[in-house]
Amino acid sequence: MQPILGRYKQGKDFFYRAGDLTAFMLRFFREVVRPPYEWREIFYQCYLVGYKSTFLIGLTAFIMGAVLTIQTRPSMAAFGAISLIPGMVAVSVVREIGPVITAIICCGKVGSRMGAELGSMRVTEQIDAMEVSAINPFHYLVVSRTVATTLMVPLLAIIADLIAFYGAYLAMNIHDTTTMRHFFVAAMHHLEFIDIFPAIIKTFFFGYVIGIIGCYKGYHARRGTESVGVAANSAVVASSLAVFIIDMIAAQITDLL
Repeated sequence: MQPILGRYKQGKDFFYRAGDLTAFMLRFFREVVRPPYEWREIFYQCYLVGYKSTFLIGLTAFIMGAVLTIQTRPSMAAFGAISLIPGMVAVSVVREIGPVITAIICCGKVGSRMGAELGSMRVTEQIDAMEVSAINPFHYLVVSRTVATTLMVPLLAIIADLIAFYGAYLAMNIHDTTTMRHFFVAAMHHLEFIDIFPAIIKTFFFGYVIGIIGCYKGYHARRGTESVGVAANSAVVASSLAVFIIDMIAAQITDLL
């Protein structure tokens, strides 16, 4: 009887949190169009999300592009299809590797920071003080951060794609000799609209869920210093899972098109 009650309580808590998160997401859409607009805070969060993450995402994309080229070259060479490597790298990076790797890094770097930041503000009662001072903490804290991630993750994904191409180009020249112009022309020749457009659109959803889940976990952190670490950790786990779910849905929709 006790295990059944435990599973019932876990299921009940899961649906309660899911409903609470859904209400939190819907509240964002109400608040984002309501003035005043915190432009200064939005730009500052864009700086933290975009500029501060560029080096890490660029380094990861460079390594992924180089590794992808190095590992696939022997198989392609066995079939005499070395000339198809740029196209293979381009399609793989643009459709999946670039957006997903960028989103996962942002989950760990940006989502955890937002969860810990808002969690510490909740624990130290700074959010309560804002409410007492007639300041809307949701509008100032949550909307600005979520808008920043929604706008910056697509831009970071595009930068990651270009850097991954450059890493693949350098790896290609380890065994073969090709010019950068020839490599990029061959890569772009295999890309179509159905490869680029869905990849860019889903990065907006990636950025939105990273920001909203990170803010949700921190905004609803419990009392006690331990809850700050719990909020940061759960923000990373939940947003990473949401990214993979959205990617799966986007892949199915793209396949139907």
